[in-house]
This record gives sequence, structure tokens and C-alpha cells, in this order.
Amino acid sequence: MPVTGSLIEFLHSSWDVLTRLAFWFLLGASIAGLLHGFLPAGFVRRRLRGTAGVVKAVLLGVPLPLCSCGVVPAGIGLRKDGASKGAAVGFLISTPQTGVDSILVSASFLGWPFALFKVASAALIGLVGGWLTERLEHEPPSETAPATGDGNRPAERRTWRAMLAHAVDIIDSIRYWLILGIVVSAAIDVLVPQQGLRAVGHMGTLSASLLMLLISVPLYVCATASVPIGAALVQAGFPPGAALVFLMAGPATNTATIGAVYREFGLRTMVIYLLTIITGSVVLAQLFDGLIAPEAVGMAVPHHEHPSWWSVGAALILAATLGWLIFRDLARRIRKSFSRPTAASPTIVVPVDGMKCQACVSRLERALEQTEGVDSVDVQLKPGQAIIHGDVDRETIATTICDAGFSVPASDQETD
Repeated sequence: MPVTGSLIEFLHSSWDVLTRLAFWFLLGASIAGLLHGFLPAGFVRRRLRGTAGVVKAVLLGVPLPLCSCGVVPAGIGLRKDGASKGAAVGFLISTPQTGVDSILVSASFLGWPFALFKVASAALIGLVGGWLTERLEHEPPSETAPATGDGNRPAERRTWRAMLAHAVDIIDSIRYWLILGIVVSAAIDVLVPQQGLRAVGHMGTLSASLLMLLISVPLYVCATASVPIGAALVQAGFPPGAALVFLMAGPATNTATIGAVYREFGLRTMVIYLLTIITGSVVLAQLFDGLIAPEAVGMAVPHHEHPSWWSVGAALILAATLGWLIFRDLARRIRKSFSRPTAASPTIVVPVDGMKCQACVSRLERALEQTEGVDSVDVQLKPGQAIIHGDVDRETIATTICDAGFSVPASDQETD
């Protein structure tokens, strides 16, 4: 039957995408864990002011594996800690487009010329956006003064367990987007008429790039999980430059990010932010297609070839990890729905700094649930706080929070 045949082809295409993505994604997550363990604590949030601060913010942001869910609070955190608007904007533009995991996955799917050009492009438009913001947004000296103090956050422990936990947290933070990227890529491969995509591709890089902007700017697109989609578009006949626009503008923009930039930095900075990404990605797409032969990209996009044993092994490990993370999340939700504190159970509300995404929430909840005397826990990202029910003192809770990699504001006063 046609439906059965299409389903089998879809599953086969999904497995093909997973086997080509998994090894590089796991390798990138591992490298990110090592960077997290060996970089000095607080290094990212120091001395990011002025023109030199923009350069430092971009150089630090490019290899970090942060998608929009993590880069927005991180960029705002830089600003609140004393970074200038330009440094924060440069970080916000460059960081979500790249990352060690995204670079390796891009090279696997689209070749090293494409991957390296994407990295250089992200750095370039990050620098331009940051420098324009520095020049056009005149801040009083008091606004750019460095923040004092680092709160209660202790130095991260450089243990293999801590670095592995960080790598798993990265996978956890984008697990659903990773799955969505695989599914969409397979769906494009199976369902989208090849001649229709080729017709758009034949319109030229500029027309295809503008179409990609219309699709990618309002949507959340993860830098790593979207690579298979970009590869499928190239395989279907899109110009590689248009795929570059999709992989640059998509991760760097979405409605939530645009709103956050407007609220925290103002209208002028938001306009600079958007125009830099839109103009820069389209211009660089034209440059890429003018400099790099299409064959250098097309040859790096194998289709339904037999995967190697290590690709299959990595795919199984990644699939098992994703399944375990999803099962753990569902089990926790079910357990919380049945866990009801008694009327006599003491309640402690503790503010928490440093949580950036739902993966952070899950990590802190697990740590608090394992604390002796805790009956139930409710960790909230906004506002950042932990609500603990049980016979446990506030000091123990604060220690657990710090051991999990977060911090309790020094001004917090005990209120039961």
C-alpha cells in the first residue's frame, strides 16, 4: 500500500539522518562538557565591555553549545553582570548559530567548507552587530560599570561526573528540538516534491534566501537540530547559500528572542540586532555561492548510504539517551502529580540564580528530591525559585542548590 510504503520510507530516512548526526552530536556534547569543566569559573562573564569586549564576547560565544533557550538568559545575564549592550548583542547573535556540536554536525552533513564558512559568518555578523550597537547606543559610564561580586556560586567541580552531567544537560535542553529536526528532515525527504524545491532553487540564491528568511526568522530553530533540515533542502535542489541563511537566521532569531531583546535592550538595539542578522545572512549567502562550488556541499550530503558500525552505535546511544531523558521527565511529572504535601509539612521558598532553561530546572529538582527530609519539590524557572516541602532546614537546601551548580542570592532572608 502507498501509505505503508511512505511510512517505511519515512522511518528509513529518519534512521539515516540519526546515524549521520549522532556521532558528531555526542562528540560535540562531550567537548562542551570538557570546556565546562576546565574553563575558570565565571570566565565568560568578566571584562565584556567596549569594542574589545564585543570581540571577547563573540570569541567566547561561537564555540558554546547554546541554542536560543539558553543564549537569551545568558546574554541578559552578561548585561546584568556589567557587560555593555554591544558585547551582549554580539554574544546573542553569534552564539546560537554555532557551537562545537553544531560545527561538527554541519561538517558531517554539509562538508567542512560549509561548516567553517558558517562559523566565520556567525563571528562576523556578531562583531558587526556588537560594534554597531556600541557605536549607536551611547551608554552612560554607570551603565557599563562592571558588576561586583559573583553571588554564592562556588567554582564548578572539575570531575568527570560533573562534565558528563553537563554534556547530558546539553542533550536534555534540546532533546525535543533534536527529535523535531530529524522528523522534519525525513518529512522533507519523503513528502516534499523534489521538483517544487528545485524550482525555487532555480530562482537563484537571493530569492531562495528571502524565502528562508520568511520561514526562519519568526520560528525557533536549534543550530544543531536544524542542520539535517538544511541538508535535506540542499539535497532537494536549494542553493547551499539559502541553506546557510536558514542555519544562520533561524537559530539567532525567533519571536521570543526578539521580544526579550526589545524588553531588555530597547527598540533601537532590537532593530540593529534584526537588521544585522537579516542583511548579513543574505549577503554572506551570495558570497558563499559565489566562492564555493555546489559540489563541495552536495558531495558531503550522502543519501541512504550504509552507515558504519560506529555511526550505528552512536545512533543507538543517542536514541537510548533521548528515550531515558523523556521517560525520566514523564516519571517526574507523574510523581509530582501524585505527591501532595500534608498540611503540617513545612514549606521553604528559596530564590535561585543561574537557571537558564528547563534542563536546569530538571537538574535542580533531581538534586533537591534526593536531599534527606524533602517530601516534594517544585522548581520554577520564572521566577527563579525552589519551593520545598518537608522537614529540612534552609541551610541544607542552599548547600544543595550550590552543589547543583546554581546559587542563592546573598540578600535572601529566611522566611518560613
